[in-house]
Amino acid sequence: MIKNDTIKNKLINMLPDILYLELMFYHRIKSKLNLKNPRSFNEKLQWLKLYDRNPVYTNLVDKYEVRKYISKTIGEEYLIPLIGVWDKFDAIDFSKLPNHFVLKCTHDSGGIIICKDKSKLDIEAAKKKINKSLKRNYYYLGREWPYKNVKPRIICEKYMVDESGIELKDYKFMCFNGKVRCSFVCLNRNSQSGLNVDFYDMDWNPMSFERHYPSSGTTIPRPINFDKMIDFAEKLSKNIPFVRVDFYETNGHLYFGELTFHPGSGFEEFTPELYDYLLGSWIKLPSKVKD
Repeated sequence: MIKNDTIKNKLINMLPDILYLELMFYHRIKSKLNLKNPRSFNEKLQWLKLYDRNPVYTNLVDKYEVRKYISKTIGEEYLIPLIGVWDKFDAIDFSKLPNHFVLKCTHDSGGIIICKDKSKLDIEAAKKKINKSLKRNYYYLGREWPYKNVKPRIICEKYMVDESGIELKDYKFMCFNGKVRCSFVCLNRNSQSGLNVDFYDMDWNPMSFERHYPSSGTTIPRPINFDKMIDFAEKLSKNIPFVRVDFYETNGHLYFGELTFHPGSGFEEFTPELYDYLLGSWIKLPSKVKD
């Protein structure tokens, strides 16, 4: 018997992108989506999902294929070392992996296994999680077009931490038409209180707003490679209306994280709301192109 949830998901997936996004936007942001004259950051991200469908974006969100773009644009030395790539979980020979590593699905967000001690890894649980991700087309969740045709694969990368010895802080640069206008840091992912997100301006001064996640209430030190991060982010975002470029920093060395075209899928609220419109004003939309 087919489960009700399966039928429900299939019916939802059949909805046209515009209708789906209008419904989701009203549900999450609590306002009507204006696609004819989008003004806010969240509205413009929805517009870009629908009308900015550059085929290059597919490789840029693919966690394996993007490595070629990074190597060519800023250099291979800024890539987290790659241990392996596979089409299916059963192809992984765990005996050949180091004691700690990170498994990631190449085509989605959340399909990740962080192994800090191989002897304690629950391989069956990891297999269940990864296989579930491999079967999912991430595009349907938020209608983020770049993910629609990414080939599902698994990569293994070197496990890394920063000076805290606990995690890697995410330094995320918001690039508007090839220029960084602000950045934010994700920290405390593994704490009991949950994720904190702190926004900073171009001089590393805290910005007085939040986007969905609470700020930490502290100011972390400016990263050593801050200027290089900005330079690289602008090179990687050239000729793109909006993209977020992520980096890590450990032992003074800079590493690329990922490219994200629609942060939070354009469904994360700003507090206060006026910043939704401020960041929206920084995006210059291209001419509308039909599918």
